[in-house]
Amino acid sequence: MLEVTTTPTVAFSDQKPGTSGLRKKVKVFQQPNYTENFVQSIFQAVEDGFRSGTIVVGGDGRYLGPEVTQTIVQLAAANKVKKLIVAQNGIMSTPAVSHVIRKYSADGGIVLTASHNPGGPDNDFGIKYNIANGGPAPASVTDKIYEISKSLSSYEICKTLHVDIGVIGVYEFDVRGSLFTVQVIDSVADYVTYMEEIFDFAAINAYIKESQLQLLITALNGVMGPYVKAVMCDKLGLPDSSALACTPLPDFGGLHPDPNLTYAASLVTAMQDGTYDFGAAFDGDGDRNMILGKSAFFVCPSDSLAVLANHLECIPYFRKNGVNGFARSMPTAAAVDLVAKEKKLPMYEVPTGWKFFGNLMDAGQLSLCGEESFGTGSDHIREKDGMWTVLAWLSVLAHTKKSVEQLLTDHWKQYGRNFFTRYDYEACETEQAEAMMAHLTALVENGSLVNQSITSATGKMYTVQKMDNFKYVDPIDKTVTSKQGIRVILSDGSRIVFRLSGTGSSGSTIRLYVDSYEEKFENTQLSAQDMLAALLDIAFQISKLKEFTGRDAPTVIT
Repeated sequence: MLEVTTTPTVAFSDQKPGTSGLRKKVKVFQQPNYTENFVQSIFQAVEDGFRSGTIVVGGDGRYLGPEVTQTIVQLAAANKVKKLIVAQNGIMSTPAVSHVIRKYSADGGIVLTASHNPGGPDNDFGIKYNIANGGPAPASVTDKIYEISKSLSSYEICKTLHVDIGVIGVYEFDVRGSLFTVQVIDSVADYVTYMEEIFDFAAINAYIKESQLQLLITALNGVMGPYVKAVMCDKLGLPDSSALACTPLPDFGGLHPDPNLTYAASLVTAMQDGTYDFGAAFDGDGDRNMILGKSAFFVCPSDSLAVLANHLECIPYFRKNGVNGFARSMPTAAAVDLVAKEKKLPMYEVPTGWKFFGNLMDAGQLSLCGEESFGTGSDHIREKDGMWTVLAWLSVLAHTKKSVEQLLTDHWKQYGRNFFTRYDYEACETEQAEAMMAHLTALVENGSLVNQSITSATGKMYTVQKMDNFKYVDPIDKTVTSKQGIRVILSDGSRIVFRLSGTGSSGSTIRLYVDSYEEKFENTQLSAQDMLAALLDIAFQISKLKEFTGRDAPTVIT
């Protein structure tokens, strides 16, 4: 029989989860009791709602993951958890964790990830909690975790318990006279089987062979490597040469596992000569994706969502279950809104954060959703899903027999184009970033810009129709979420949005979003940066971003 130790501790004041969990530098989590405190706070916050007492544990394979997984096992045994379902070697994509929670009717899951943030001893680590529906914990849960963490004085742990998470199997322990079970599972098998139920793999496979479609996929040395091999190579017949950076590494091999044009530049370069017809990149934990067509034709995430919404009938899952509605995060361009209007389906606009889609899905009102931050998914799970998105795109290609670029061109011909760009200013001084947001908030509150005309450096004039701080009322449970981004809405419908990101581990990331609708087809082929240049200048005038931060250029442009 294994004994439980009550260990005295001192509370930490900085364990407030952000948009998607608690993210800090590795060295912060390595402080004595820091990780133990946060995990103990999770268990105390959620254990009263346990049904089966089962929790799923997985992560993206980043540095510190194996050690924290063992710590979670020891803490779970000492608390009210009856069973842990743990990924082999602790490695499981975030979408797979969501699926496993739902498949095995678990009470929730702990995901060890900092998503698209860099890994390694000097970089980022993260812990987030997902609830029983498989989705990220809502604010009611994360607020409770934070409140407990601020006053925690001890944690319960079974220090002598150790499980070899490298070996698949079921392990049982007698902890204080009660049975505690750890089941180590193949983290890929359940997910791959589920994808085969959702998509017509035979049709995709046949199309790839008949059209001699050349694909290039990179996992950026993140968690998706084994999934790429299992789905793209083993199931769809791609050669190993089409699967790049597919070995999960604690530091991602020095790569920044963020699937965008800046950090996945190696994929962009490899696609530019026209050898490959379709390219995709995944982030560190597998929930984000970037889609490229021939010659590195870039698919904006807002357009990706809209194109898929326009072709869901080619996916067996939706032919069987129907399509209930669409949704997007507020900063995402409104391309999908036009599809919803055409198809006479409900359309929802929610704050940034996948957790806001969950209630709509659970209520049967939402089938497809996405965020401009390279996240797309459906109601098959309660997380965005990179591999699902790639398979959805391949399904559309197989159904329409069109290229990626032709699909976009035809979409713009039918609906017009929502030009979109995002400028990220990473690791800004927090005081400077907050001062800029305070300046914008003051403009919202005093209304001084409303009905005012502003002229860009290029001579183009815009009139401010509305300026607010986005507030969302959940249509299902009526929960109110406020201060989700400053919006400047212009008289022609164009938008400028400013947010501070909640996914960084240090400093502040300012995100500037600009989008504008163009109906004339001849203009839809133009560059987004050219089309939005005047609006970007207006954004800089209004925000005084350069003056507040000293930044002349963004870190990343999408």
